[in-house]
Amino acid sequence: MTFSSVVFLFMFLPVTFILYALIRQKTVRNFILVAASLFFYAFGEPVAVMLMIISIICNYIFGLAASKENRGKLAVFLAVLINIGLLTAYKYTGFFATVFNDITGLSIPVPDIRLPIGISFFTFQGLSYVIDVYRDKKLVQRNFFYVLLYISFFPQLIAGPIVRYEDIAKQIEEREFTADRVSRGVRRFITGLGKKVLIANQMGFIADTVFSFAPGSIGTGPSWIGAVCYTLQIFFDFSGYSDMAIGLGCMFGFDFKENFNYPFIAPTIQDFWRRWHISLSTWFKEYVYIPLGGNRKGNARTTVNKLIVFFLTGFWHGANFTFIVWGMFHGLCQMLETYQIIPTKKKWFKPIGHVYTLLVVVTAFVLFRADTLSQGFGMLRNMFTFRAGEAPVNAEIVSCLSYLTITAFIFAVVLSTPVFRKLREKALTTKMASTYEYAACIMSLFIFLLAILSLVSSSYNPFIYFRF
Repeated sequence: MTFSSVVFLFMFLPVTFILYALIRQKTVRNFILVAASLFFYAFGEPVAVMLMIISIICNYIFGLAASKENRGKLAVFLAVLINIGLLTAYKYTGFFATVFNDITGLSIPVPDIRLPIGISFFTFQGLSYVIDVYRDKKLVQRNFFYVLLYISFFPQLIAGPIVRYEDIAKQIEEREFTADRVSRGVRRFITGLGKKVLIANQMGFIADTVFSFAPGSIGTGPSWIGAVCYTLQIFFDFSGYSDMAIGLGCMFGFDFKENFNYPFIAPTIQDFWRRWHISLSTWFKEYVYIPLGGNRKGNARTTVNKLIVFFLTGFWHGANFTFIVWGMFHGLCQMLETYQIIPTKKKWFKPIGHVYTLLVVVTAFVLFRADTLSQGFGMLRNMFTFRAGEAPVNAEIVSCLSYLTITAFIFAVVLSTPVFRKLREKALTTKMASTYEYAACIMSLFIFLLAILSLVSSSYNPFIYFRF
């Protein structure tokens, strides 16, 4: 069940919200959210839901142990061992077996293990809870039901954002449920739904068409079209999902932190990562980079620490060398910026900084999207060396550029910048504030209707971040 599915929009969400609104008792409301969250996960993962519950029980126990002075380190060690072991077993066993066979020439069986949706997210949340309790004993939660709600809460369960326990601990116990919060939450949810259905799906259709062909058959122009469209697809797919998660949280009284902050306007790769998937970047900073020593042990060690983080960031996204190379490419660019080999601090560089960053991001996402490194490098070769490609293939790709996709592309470019946010901030300081709010509500309703029409008229509706 996805947030943009008809089942979620017209059955699951209305029933859950109505039950929640009718009940005023805090404990019962929490029970409704837990029951709804477990049903939400079990709807698509009827077997794996038990795996998630076992994971939560383990992290609850480790959290209790981590709050004890004499057991803290052992609890953290076991939490890392169990959580990372669980993630490795389900996500990377087949990859390691394949690599082992390639290196040794042996033919050990490669297990075909189905990856449970959201395992990368709920294991990271559980692990962060235990580590935070070890660092600050006051954060320990002795009520198992609260820990269960924290990790299993359906808005952020299967694709983030990764929420730290200390950020919502008080809200689990006491939170507001008002008409204003519901209104803001609904509008934020619709914004994300529009991003996903009206923009990401359109860009994704073009990107999937381009990447479905062998690189040798695609010309330079169509290759760039595929690369740019995929970059926009993954941004609006995931930022749209994050908007929907934040909106849903707001509707039920929770405040989640922002997960994206206009990453495509970043003038450097370092700044890009302050704006892209903020919850994941923060997680690796807090639980990997700083424990490794951060930038406190000299430039050489800092560089190594950053490269380790980017290696793990890439590997976290999937068991494929394409993700590892994607992560290391970003890490290499950050290293070159740190040592000013790429002179990002020079005044003359600033005008071209945005172009440089976008070029790195788009080319790196080609590797991220490719099924193999061979396909990825083949696409990059097309993009940076003139290739005519095969006329029928190029024609099929160009034929995908309808008025609808071009319109979606234009909106994607505009919405990648804070233009509308600045207009809103300016409008709210004028006498037209109430008129603006009224118009914004009408626009939200219009976007919702367009999204529903798009959903019922098309079967193409992937959430690409679910695979991670």
